Amino acid sequence: MPDKSILCSIWMGHSCGVCLGAWAQNFLLQWNLVCEDDWKAPLTTSLFFVGVLIGSFISGQLSDRFGRKNILFLTMGVQTGFSFLQIFSTSWEMFTVLFLIVGMGQISNYVVAFILGTEILGKSVRILFSTLGVCIFFAIGYMLLPLFAYFIRDWRMLLLALTVPGLFCVPLWWIIPESPRWLISQGRYKEAEAIIQKAAKMNGIPAPAVLFDTAEMQDSKPQQQQKAILLDLFRTRNIATITIMSLLLWFFTSIGYFGLSLSTPDWHGNAYVNCFLSAVIEVPAYVIAWLLLRSLPRRYSLSGTLFLGGSVVLFIQLVPAELNVLSVGLVMLGKFGITAAFSMLYVYNVELYPTLVRNMAVGATSTASRLGSIIAPYFVYLGAYDRFLPYILMGSLTVLIGILTLFLPESFGNPLPESFEQMLKVKCFRNEQQTTGIRSSKESPKSLITPL
Repeated sequence: MPDKSILCSIWMGHSCGVCLGAWAQNFLLQWNLVCEDDWKAPLTTSLFFVGVLIGSFISGQLSDRFGRKNILFLTMGVQTGFSFLQIFSTSWEMFTVLFLIVGMGQISNYVVAFILGTEILGKSVRILFSTLGVCIFFAIGYMLLPLFAYFIRDWRMLLLALTVPGLFCVPLWWIIPESPRWLISQGRYKEAEAIIQKAAKMNGIPAPAVLFDTAEMQDSKPQQQQKAILLDLFRTRNIATITIMSLLLWFFTSIGYFGLSLSTPDWHGNAYVNCFLSAVIEVPAYVIAWLLLRSLPRRYSLSGTLFLGGSVVLFIQLVPAELNVLSVGLVMLGKFGITAAFSMLYVYNVELYPTLVRNMAVGATSTASRLGSIIAPYFVYLGAYDRFLPYILMGSLTVLIGILTLFLPESFGNPLPESFEQMLKVKCFRNEQQTTGIRSSKESPKSLITPL
């Protein structure tokens, strides 16, 4: 039976990066991606994630310059249009190039929609939208994909069925407003005021006739804004350590998440049912992550879910061959833990960095995540040599990064840092600084030294 991992990559293009289906045999055999050409299957998946990496870089800059709404619908058009063109692919090379462009459009509209939602919605529902809102609807779309693939076995017709729903988003252009925050940042106060007035009217809240005094808003702008560069993420030993550990955290968590998602066709049993179960398990994972973020420390929540996911995946090699159902159950439990951890990373990452470099830090760590997703297909590919090897590697790395997470600062209950001086300290540096402070106070009793 030919490798079916490439199939998982196409579903990722249509559901923000998760699983594909079990119609891979038809797809792989058409271009003979077997035997000496079987390396092309994981490469196709990796190139899709290269497109995702490129889209992650450009989407934020484009939306900052041209507006959230414009770029949202433009990239939705790119994803839908190039997915449609994939149907007419005449070679593996043509399909792969188009797939890369689909990856660029897919991640771009996902990121921009996330930003637009958080900027439009009020504080009371913003966290709910950012966690349960986005993730649950993502999981619902993920669950629907095996149903499509079960009834539509031809890969071209399946691509068509997955592309057509993109046209249903066209009427949303007249419903979704531009971000008032972005309009204000561009000095377009009248347009922002009109959107806010309309929202107030829909919510039955009276609003003043004039919300912004243009002259006053112009005067309140800072004369010169401090600019940050990428090297600022490494300017001190503390922030450099936080950055390196955050990059590793995102990188290995991404390998675990996408590796388990892409390995769905290799599980014992029906591939369609397995893919559906892989999607279903994400719903309770997102709910648990939301509850943990509301009530428990970030470090322990992240470390606990990562340790759960990694250790369970490691146990798969100990399951007897006849207990295949137990193996699938352990993989599902492992994905539950890693998915919960993945969904908490965004919140935790934002809370660690000061305002000046916060967006840059999120972009850098997100890039590490994309690199992890590019490598993940090759972890799955190792299963051709030893079926337990991918799980041993993913489990070990996930447990390791779960332990390292305990050394990061705890941000739960702390205000967002506004400057580098307000950043929380890595555990070992905090202890070192306290020791230094005690020593200095003994040497100079007249000077008061307060450890940060």
